[in-house]
Amino acid sequence: MSTSGAVHVEGRIEVGIVIHSWPMNPKSLEALELPKILNRLAALAAFSASKELALRLTPTAQLSDAQHMQEETREACLLLSLIPALTIGGARDVRAPAEATRRGAILEPDAILDIKGTLIAGQRLRRTLEKQKQDYPVLSGIAKGIAACKDLVDAIDATFDSRGEIVDDASPELSKIRRDLRVARERLTKKLQTVISNPDIVHMLQEPIITQREGRFVVPLRAEFKTKFRSVVHDQSASGATLFVEPLQVVEQNNQVRELGLAERDEIRRILSELCALIGKHADEITATVEALAKLDLAFAKARLAEQLDASEPLLHSFHAADGPHPGSMLKLLAARHPLLDAAAVVPIDVVLDDETYALVITGPNTGGKTVALKTVGLLVLMAQCGLQIPATSGSELSVFENVFADIGDEQSIEQSLSTFSAHITNIITILEDANARSLVVLDELGAGTDPQEGAALGRAILGTLMERGITTLVATHYPEMKTFAHRMPGVHNASVEFNIQSLQPTFHLTIGLPGRSNALAIARRLGLDESIVERAKRMIDPDELRAESMLDEIHRQRDATREAMEHAERESRDAQKLREDLAHRLQSIDDERAEILDKARQGAAVEIEQVRKDLRKLRGRLKVAALPLDEIKPVEDVIEALEKVVEQPAASREPDTAETDLAYARGDRVMLRTLGSEGVVSGVTAEHVEVQIGNLRVRARRDEVMPLEKGDAEDAARRDRSRRRTSEARGMMDPGRAPALEIDVRGMVVDDALMELDRRLDAASLAGMPYVRVIHGKGTGRLRAAIRQSLRDNPYVASFKPGEANEGGDGVTIVDIASI
Repeated sequence: MSTSGAVHVEGRIEVGIVIHSWPMNPKSLEALELPKILNRLAALAAFSASKELALRLTPTAQLSDAQHMQEETREACLLLSLIPALTIGGARDVRAPAEATRRGAILEPDAILDIKGTLIAGQRLRRTLEKQKQDYPVLSGIAKGIAACKDLVDAIDATFDSRGEIVDDASPELSKIRRDLRVARERLTKKLQTVISNPDIVHMLQEPIITQREGRFVVPLRAEFKTKFRSVVHDQSASGATLFVEPLQVVEQNNQVRELGLAERDEIRRILSELCALIGKHADEITATVEALAKLDLAFAKARLAEQLDASEPLLHSFHAADGPHPGSMLKLLAARHPLLDAAAVVPIDVVLDDETYALVITGPNTGGKTVALKTVGLLVLMAQCGLQIPATSGSELSVFENVFADIGDEQSIEQSLSTFSAHITNIITILEDANARSLVVLDELGAGTDPQEGAALGRAILGTLMERGITTLVATHYPEMKTFAHRMPGVHNASVEFNIQSLQPTFHLTIGLPGRSNALAIARRLGLDESIVERAKRMIDPDELRAESMLDEIHRQRDATREAMEHAERESRDAQKLREDLAHRLQSIDDERAEILDKARQGAAVEIEQVRKDLRKLRGRLKVAALPLDEIKPVEDVIEALEKVVEQPAASREPDTAETDLAYARGDRVMLRTLGSEGVVSGVTAEHVEVQIGNLRVRARRDEVMPLEKGDAEDAARRDRSRRRTSEARGMMDPGRAPALEIDVRGMVVDDALMELDRRLDAASLAGMPYVRVIHGKGTGRLRAAIRQSLRDNPYVASFKPGEANEGGDGVTIVDIASI
């Protein structure tokens, strides 16, 4: 058995130094076009190491490994759906240069900086995954292989600046050499400037400039003055008119600059040598980091391929116990599409083998889709066992086969002087020798390329042998004898690709349970062949075959009629469901409008009551001044208190209609969560609850708390929610029927008022079932923050709390997790 989490390359599983071989037939992988899928996968990889893994990927024959690789892809799909821009951050495959340093090589600065960039990118990705290791256990497990090598990164940082230049402070000696070099150059250029500014010399120069040749500072002298200007010639122009000369008076200073330059070069080489020796010590960790990044990037590439193909994860099974010759295989592909065909044009097919069936014989016209159907099944099986999601709807299920064999297409071999028939038979001989009950065999045009009678007999014999050995088999053929054989043979079902007689075009629909019809006479009649010839041909056919074809035509007609009736019923059901949902939306809109009107009325009443209270306070003051009894205003105060209680009572919400609670939700549906006033996506459904994903938040709500959204409704719901929230905040209170805000802003409040507001809002958040709230208290002197956190320690609604992250407000914010009730 192989270790879980292994990487499958070149037909084997690599885990450390342990290698288990799984022979997967390479010719069949080519015939089913798996290499084309792997090339497409490699194109989505971010760097060469992951591209190499993608191209070497082969199907595993172990269920546990296939499931583990599917988990990698599933986690990568979820992670990229939440963080679409996540990548390996510009990492490079630096294994070769790192290994070279182990042998004493000195790397160029660019290669050293690539190593540093790769290590930093690896650490960044590791931190991202470690923060969410509970959600992504497989990916975070791979990320554990990423090494920090902090001392190496710090050493590289201390050696190079942001432009990749070696800094002066890389060593004390380099700092001293460069300081001396700057002084020497300054003195040299100053002296040369004096020379080229001399009126007696300037007319001898082509230009009064200082330049360099072979590391020495020179001036451009006109050739005719060579004997009149004492100097050392270092170079001349192409025309010979200009000599680049070093005046004798600066030779000693030039020598000093040159010597310091050589000393600088030697010191830089020594620094790089030490740095590369340190890289050599970390070579194993660097290699492990690159390989971990390659595995993570491969998982990301698989997720991006799944998104491109609109793919889903198949359920993978081992072979189950079965009676008789049935091998116990599972093959259930729903709305499967060939991943290399145009998604907009390809016709999805359902391929389902029941518990009594393990072989399928597909018949139908040429170019009708028989070969595409075979390739689709074979390729999707291989993709699933490579850890790739497949272009089929959710609920598709497959067994993990030990091997997949395919004989597809015209494989004439000029070099071996083999005809099409000989090539097919040669392949089939190999398949019969190697296949077992845990294999999948795919055969296109079985028995074709020779005499029809002998070919049909050979096809029946080959299929019969495969059936007796309990091998899951898919066959495409033209021979009518194969239909009869499939009908009589236990474990085999007929299937057909359909053909439209009216348009004379294949429909590419696959129908399991019915053999394909012989359409030759019908097509000839439709194309205009003389009716007498068609009838003459008809009389030459065995009457039993004609009756069989007639019955088959009737079965197809009845099936088509049944399918149309079912589609009509489904449309009616969908229309009725949509009508119910529309009515539920309208009722909810009326309820929202009613609540908004009551809110405004309640606000107006509250303002008027407050004004009456102010007037009463003034009246009380006047009565006190006049020394009159206050008993007269007591009844008025009682009435005001009663009115306030009435105003504070929430409006009775409409009870949800059973039509709302009975709505059918499915994963992926967009809904509005009423308790939070937020739009989300359904991620799970039970009999009484709906699980909704809102950003990073996953909420479990009752069915009556969820409202389905049509396209366009989300914006209206969001606008209504923003309006309600502004109204609630303007009043400074939270309506009991509304969802409390996720933020509690107590900045500017005194401590007592802030604690009262905090208790009230935490109580509301707990009742609303919110998972957390964000308390904004600011930094200031820290007194308000300390009081709030002390209060949170004793609050029964609080499960835990922590300061906000840097991007959330830092220590000026406290994130509070609400305790579940």
